[in-house]
Amino acid sequence: METAMDYREHRYTSACGQLELFARIYGEGEGSEEGGGQKKPPLLLMHGLTRNSADFEGLAAHLAGNYMLIVPDQRGRGLSPDDPDPTNYRPPVYAEDMFALLADLNVEQPGLIGTSMGGLMAIVMNAMKPETFPAVIFNDVGPVLMDEGLARIGGYVGGGAPMEDWDAAAKACADINGYAYPNYGREDWQSWARRTCRQLPDGRVSFAYDPAIAEGFADVTDSPQPDLWPMWELLGNTPVLVLRGALSDLLSPDTVATMQQRHRGPFVSQVIPDIGHAPFMDEPEALAAIIPFLKEHVG
Repeated sequence: METAMDYREHRYTSACGQLELFARIYGEGEGSEEGGGQKKPPLLLMHGLTRNSADFEGLAAHLAGNYMLIVPDQRGRGLSPDDPDPTNYRPPVYAEDMFALLADLNVEQPGLIGTSMGGLMAIVMNAMKPETFPAVIFNDVGPVLMDEGLARIGGYVGGGAPMEDWDAAAKACADINGYAYPNYGREDWQSWARRTCRQLPDGRVSFAYDPAIAEGFADVTDSPQPDLWPMWELLGNTPVLVLRGALSDLLSPDTVATMQQRHRGPFVSQVIPDIGHAPFMDEPEALAAIIPFLKEHVG
C-alpha cells in the first residue's frame, strides 16, 4: 500500500449533538496550475463496519492531489468516541452524522465512496437527498449481501479479549481476513494491525472499535434482509462505479448485474483479482477504474 499523504485532523459535533467525532481531511486548498488552480472537488470516503479512516490511506495517496478528501471515523470507531446507546450503531444514524460533517465543512455535493457499510450509508444518504451527489463508488457492497459473508462477519465482530502485543494482533487480523488476501505476508498483516487496532495503557492491543457495534449487526443477521432495491433505484441518473473483489463472499456477480439492470444512469463495474471483501481501492485494477470515473463525473 502506498504511503498516505499528510492530513488535517478535524473534529465536529454528531447529528445528535452528543458526540465529538473525528475525520481526516486530505488535499485541502487549490488544485494544480494545470487544473486552473480551482478549488478541489470534494469526496466523502466512508469505511466498513469494524474499520476506520486509516483504511483509505493508500487511496488518499492517489487522489488527494486532485480532490479534497473527507475521511471520517464513524461513531464508535478509530478516534471517534463510543456511543453510550448501541442502538445508534446503524446506517441511518451514521448518514445523519455525515450530513452534519458536510455542513460543518460547508460542503454540499461531494462524490461518495463507500466500502461495505459505507456503501450502504451512501444508499441511505442518497435516499435522504436523492441525486444530490455527483457520483457514487460502491466498494464490494450492494443492495443484497451474501449470507456467507454476513455469517463470517458475525463470527468475529465484537468478540475477543485484548491481544498481548502487535504480533498477536497481526495474527488475529490474518486469521479473520486471510481468505480475502491470500497473497499477504507478515509485513502486510503487521501494517493491517497498525491501521485497525490500538494499544491499551497496559501495553495490550485491541481492535479500534466499540465491541457494542456487534449488537446492531446481530439485528441484521437475525432478521431477513430489508429490500433495498427501491432505495437503490432512487440513485436515478447518478453515475455509479461498483468494485467487487473476485473472492468476495459478500457481493455476488449476480447482484452486480442486477444493480446495473436497475440503474438508469451511467454504470461501470470492475472486478479486483485475488482479493475478497474488500479491496483497499489502491490496487492497480481499482485505480484504473476509479481515476477516470472520478475525472469524468466529479471533476
